[in-house]
Amino acid sequence: MKVLVITYYWPPAGGSGVQRWLKFVKYLQDFGITPVVYTVENPDYPIEDATLCDDVPKGIEVIKQPIWEPYQLMNVFSNQKKVKTSAGFLGTKKSLLSRVATYIRANYFIPDARMFWIQPSITFLEKYLSENKIDAIISTGPPHSTHMIGLGLKKKLGIKWIADFRDPWTEIDYFHQLPLTQKSIKKHESLEQEVLKHADEVLVVGNQMKKSYDVFSKNVHVITNGFDGELSQQKELDKAFTITHVGMLNADRNPLVLWEALSVLKGKINCKIQFIGKVAPEVKESIKKYKLLDYVTFVDYLPHDEVKKYQQKSQVLLLAVNNVPSAKGIVTGKIFEYLQAQRPIIAIAPTDGDLAMILSNSKAGFVVDFNEVNKLKEILVDLHEQYCSKGLTVNSVGVEQYHRKALTEQLANIILRS
Repeated sequence: MKVLVITYYWPPAGGSGVQRWLKFVKYLQDFGITPVVYTVENPDYPIEDATLCDDVPKGIEVIKQPIWEPYQLMNVFSNQKKVKTSAGFLGTKKSLLSRVATYIRANYFIPDARMFWIQPSITFLEKYLSENKIDAIISTGPPHSTHMIGLGLKKKLGIKWIADFRDPWTEIDYFHQLPLTQKSIKKHESLEQEVLKHADEVLVVGNQMKKSYDVFSKNVHVITNGFDGELSQQKELDKAFTITHVGMLNADRNPLVLWEALSVLKGKINCKIQFIGKVAPEVKESIKKYKLLDYVTFVDYLPHDEVKKYQQKSQVLLLAVNNVPSAKGIVTGKIFEYLQAQRPIIAIAPTDGDLAMILSNSKAGFVVDFNEVNKLKEILVDLHEQYCSKGLTVNSVGVEQYHRKALTEQLANIILRS
């Protein structure tokens, strides 16, 4: 059986957006399914990681077609050589040019700035599918323009179509930050619902997303993100009491409850906080406000393999969920590699959300709500005491279910359904 995977993010793209389908493609052939990847020829990725190219299986057909992105036009009018900003990293301090660009992007490029790839892709793929036997197509978003390609092919050809939502559309964490008009909001909602109603199967990464999408589709399946490789057997840990956060830390993820707790505990626990990845100015300002700069180390984006080494050596791993209306449904992909690292996890997130359920079931760490300062202080003191006396360990359970191969088997069963 052959499937066509339509994705914007593909190596050398770095970050979380590329991981899910890179790993699915890696393992699909183990279950009798041959993937063909359709992606962009000239992408504008916010970050790149060439080491991920090594994970692309040999012999996999990868089709590339050019895209025109409006960011290229913005670069002409800016004084910067290149504008590369993740959609989730909008921040609060923006120039007039940036605010105007964001307004235009939000209201005139719907569903997103990759919309100019939709029609050329439908035209190209319609011809490709007429000449090549493909049993099903899969679109993965964001960007949700990929779903519009899938929708167009579904309407024209009637081919089986699976729509995979790595993040929700109108309930994504930064949607509320966009300066959208009511007309634009309705347009987004209408397109999202059209995709859900026409897709033969819909994939989501968490239970909250499934509840939202069940209203529009009868075939919504939860397949979480995961980790690849073996569970860590790391024995050599950081000498210091390190607390490490991996990934983008934007203004919505600013862990204010942590800064408040640590400011009170100064002198009682001696810790080193490590941020691996881009950190918003608002977060750095909070750290300065609470006089914690001496405790913090900032490390720029690293290749994926290097990031995993930081995770495995850290005494404690920190996960901060966006403090937004949709927080209960946010399950960041890094949680599964945190589980793989087998280090104690502190998550700042809703205690009744999807992430909390995963941590509770796996017994891998603690969940602290956004305002639970006292609870967090107690956890930090307890972990520090263990670190000082017998050393920190974690006895997690059921983590193997999140291995990428096990998750790909779930995907294969859905693909193979008649």
